[in-house]
Amino acid sequence: MNYDTVIGLEVHVELSTKTKIFCGCTTEFGGQPNTHVCPVCMGLPGALPTLNKRVVEYGIKSGLALGCSINKVCRMDRKNYFYPDAPRNYQITQDEFPICRDGYIDIEFEDGTKKRIGIERIHMEDDAGKLLHTKAGSLIDFNRAGVPLLEIVSRPDMSSAEEAILYLEKLKGILTCIGVSDCKMEQGSLRCDLNVSVKPAGSEKLGVRSEIKNLNSFKSLEKAIEYEVKRQIEAIENGEKLFVETRRWDEENLRTLSMRSKEAANDYRYFPEGDLVTLNISDEWIEEIRKTIPELPHEKYVRFIKQYNLPKYDANIITSSYDVADFFEETVDICSDSKAVANWIMGDISAFMNEKNIGINDTKITPQHLGNLIKLINDGKISNAIGKKVLSEMLENGKMPETIVEEKGLIQNSDESAILDMVKNVLESNPDNVAEYKNGRTNLFGWFVGQVMKMSKGKANPKIVSKLMKEEIEKM
Repeated sequence: MNYDTVIGLEVHVELSTKTKIFCGCTTEFGGQPNTHVCPVCMGLPGALPTLNKRVVEYGIKSGLALGCSINKVCRMDRKNYFYPDAPRNYQITQDEFPICRDGYIDIEFEDGTKKRIGIERIHMEDDAGKLLHTKAGSLIDFNRAGVPLLEIVSRPDMSSAEEAILYLEKLKGILTCIGVSDCKMEQGSLRCDLNVSVKPAGSEKLGVRSEIKNLNSFKSLEKAIEYEVKRQIEAIENGEKLFVETRRWDEENLRTLSMRSKEAANDYRYFPEGDLVTLNISDEWIEEIRKTIPELPHEKYVRFIKQYNLPKYDANIITSSYDVADFFEETVDICSDSKAVANWIMGDISAFMNEKNIGINDTKITPQHLGNLIKLINDGKISNAIGKKVLSEMLENGKMPETIVEEKGLIQNSDESAILDMVKNVLESNPDNVAEYKNGRTNLFGWFVGQVMKMSKGKANPKIVSKLMKEEIEKM
């Protein structure tokens, strides 16, 4: 039997506010355990919460960027449950009246086709603490307790791991672009719960879903979907009864494990948060926030293809990061070579950033560095190969390319007389290879050029080398 997969994501986004959602404690990542706390975020008796206005602003801003309608009247609610890392034994969240509803994200596949994924709701809430499991026992760090979150709940519109990843990538790009979160998955700023079920192909009736908690990487999301779909199908075909449950992802063994039966809404005994007033959001405030939304990644993607004549693949990579897109445009303004800029960013610079696990603004180079480097290459002053060496040094020490080229004597040799001597030397020293080339082994031409470049220690102008090499071989 064939099966359809049904996927929905609940994405938890840690907001980039300086203080927590209901108190003045810092949201800075790290710090000694239990030092970013106060009576409010520790839930001590008599401590009253005060809602951070910036959290509401970021909620509205996210909703507008995701095509949602903004609920002008909304409130905070108590969600009652006991976990060791929940200091109050309840979470302050939003139940019936969330800040945003009915949005969407359009994802695009490699073949150019698109699909719209619905967003059911966005609500504000506070985060719990963090459990640390050690050999000595389980410890709790409450530094994260009270950090503001947006929970973005999709509709069950995705049907494959590919679609889920495209959705999450685009969501991450939008949220980073509008500045509400850094979305650093390795620090827990973006994590998601996966809801997945399978059903007979074409059936209208949904299958029994499982929720997999706290996936914090695209790879984990992909592997969890693949494993869980396979597990559910095998269970159905073996006659096993599936039940709604919450599972966790075992990263080491690449499998999901059952945690508990899935709670229903009434298990949480939601009721209005009596210590916080109802929110009344004005049209004027919504419009003020709307004006602060910059050009979104998918809008930038379309513009980059048209304005800079970039291939779709290049445009997609460049616009996936707001910082990278800005760096790209500033560099193009300097050197006027959009394709070269894209190639350097997607190649050597991206490799360096991945190796160091940093963003482009955390490197030691600026658009001026890269723009000047590309101009040196395009002006024939250094070769592309030398350019790679210069870039490597720029990334390490932040020196301008002109300085590195001058200090190391890397200016490209365009003296045709000197290059011609080297070309003749290579041909005269390799008569057998010349004979083979004349007999049809034309791929040896690149070898001849390479020998000249080696002889010149990479400084010979490769265009001149190729031109003279061709002329000299034709004379023989």
